[in-house]
This record gives sequence, C-alpha cells and structure tokens, in this order.
Amino acid sequence: MLSKDMDFLKKLPTPEELVKVYPLGKAMTKRKQLFDREIKKIFSGESEKFLLNIGPCSADRMDAVLEYAARLGEIQKEVAENILIVPRVYTSKPRTIGKGYMGMIHQPYIGQGEDLSMGIAAVRNVHRQVVQETGLFTSDELLYPETIHYLADLLGYAVIGARSVENQQHRLVASGLNIPVGLKNPINGSINVMLNAIETAQHPHHFIFNGWEVMSKGNEFAHGVLRGFLEEGGKAVRNCDYEHLGEICNRFASRNVENPAVVVDCNHSNSDKQYLRQIDNAMEVLDMMKVYAPIRKLVKGLMIESYLEDGNQSVDDGVYGKSITDPCLGWEKSKQLIYDINEKLEELK
Repeated sequence: MLSKDMDFLKKLPTPEELVKVYPLGKAMTKRKQLFDREIKKIFSGESEKFLLNIGPCSADRMDAVLEYAARLGEIQKEVAENILIVPRVYTSKPRTIGKGYMGMIHQPYIGQGEDLSMGIAAVRNVHRQVVQETGLFTSDELLYPETIHYLADLLGYAVIGARSVENQQHRLVASGLNIPVGLKNPINGSINVMLNAIETAQHPHHFIFNGWEVMSKGNEFAHGVLRGFLEEGGKAVRNCDYEHLGEICNRFASRNVENPAVVVDCNHSNSDKQYLRQIDNAMEVLDMMKVYAPIRKLVKGLMIESYLEDGNQSVDDGVYGKSITDPCLGWEKSKQLIYDINEKLEELK
C-alpha cells in the first residue's frame, strides 16, 4: 500500500521512451565500446594514459555546457597521447541540509521551478548532445541510482558522492555497472568507509532495483576518489598530500581490492573550495607521482571543477558560463592547466 504521506505527482517518462526521443546512433554506440575499453585499461594498468574528469560543478544550462564541452573536445585532440578527458556533466546535486539548487534533473530551466519529468529528459538530452558534438563520453554523479537507466549508453564514468558512499543501494548499483565508478571518501574523511564501498562494489550482489530482482556481476573498476575532508569543527583537510597518499597506498595493500586505484578530486575539501588551489593540488600530485612509485601506480587521474568563467555566482545573477554552485576555474586557467598536466605526464615517461 502506498504511503499516504507522499503525493505521487506524475509518472516519469521511461528510459525506453527517452532513448527513442534522444537516440545516440549506431556510429557513436560503436565508438562508446572503444572508449569503454580505453578507460578500463587506465584502471587496470594496461594503459599509461591519465584520466582527467573536468567540467562544471553543476551542468546548469545546456548552451554553456555545450560550448565548454566543445572546447574540451578540441584540446583533447592535442593531448590525446597522454590524457583521456571525460567531461563532468553533473546534473544531480546533493545538498548537505536539503536546500539549494539540486541540479538540472530538478530544475531543467533555472528560475522556472522544479519539474523532474522534464528534468530527466533534459539530463538525457544534455549528455547526448555533448557526446554527439564532441565525441567525448561524459560523467555524472549518481545521486539517484535509478538514473543510470536513462544514461547507460552515454556515460563513460560515474561517481558516488561523499554523502552517498555509505548508502548500500548506491554501492550495489555500482557493482552492476559496466564502467569505472569512483567512490568518494565521506565528508568525515574515513578511508575505511571508502575501501568498504570499493570492496562492496567489486563483488557480485543479489538485490532489488527498479522493481526487479537483479544479480550484479561486480565491478572490478570501482575505485576511490579522494576529495579531502572536514574535521568536526568544520576545518577542511587535504588528503592528496604525501602523508595521506602514502597511507592510502598501504591501506589498499591490506585489502582485497582488484585494480587498486584512486582519482584525486582537486577541489572540495582538498582546496577548501578555493578554486585556484586546484592548480597547486594537481601539480603536487603529479610531482609526487614522478618521485614515488607506489603513488604513481595508485593515482589514475584527477578531477577538476572548471567552467567558462572563474569563480561562482548566485542562481539569480545570470552570468553565462559561471558556476551557480561551487567556484570553478575559468576556461583560460583550465586550458593552461591541461597543458601543464600534459607536460608533467611527458616527464613521467
């Protein structure tokens, strides 16, 4: 019996309906298969390429996201020997106390109220447009695990966020995905929680999902994402320095994890949301990779929050290409950072 404490407003369009409206096409479907093999080789260690998951904190409007992604598509051609770029197209935003902008899935058009039915269609459309116009396969945070049905043919990479990583359903769904999934350390920084999530996601599971009894195969490319953490008093602490990375290498060695790997999130608590610090964090991690073999083996990529304009703004300010959530690097700084990362990777050869 349905709860009387919820109003069931309307049924969402089905994934099958939206795939018909926003199809990927046969050529891109074949290209996706090649991409999936390429990114998995990064996490298995067969490839020395470096993952760069870069883009806006939140994909707030399609025109700015597409312009940004087009620029990434051009620069990918220049750095393809060393870097695999996966654009952040994050359409679902967790809120610490349940208030604030919750992403395109809730608000497909800024200022026009919430409409999840239109939102899920907009999410499918923006991911498809980025893929078709740039040839780059996208990433998103799976705030709602059910949305994977709408995006499975488009996503090249997925993330379970710091507020969701202890949730059993998120871990189980990650175990059934055929793409690498990054599981972030929680807000309090517990590496044990992150490692438990990785192990869970790597094992097969029998569970309930979307009205079905399902069996997953386990995801051997589930890995950690280091985003820094907050102490009890609210102070931000980095976990991408030598001390923490060295400890995490040792912690992985003591666990039953296939393809041990982390991606370093250069923003959030690692930067204390001071977006310019992302540059220093990226360079420091790459310098450590040059000197310390275990860190070089463990770190497979970086996350950078980046958009057309520097910083952030309120939802109502209306500056095109400027983040309405966390502050981001603007395009010129981002472009230079990509070149600098590529140069550092050349030195690692």
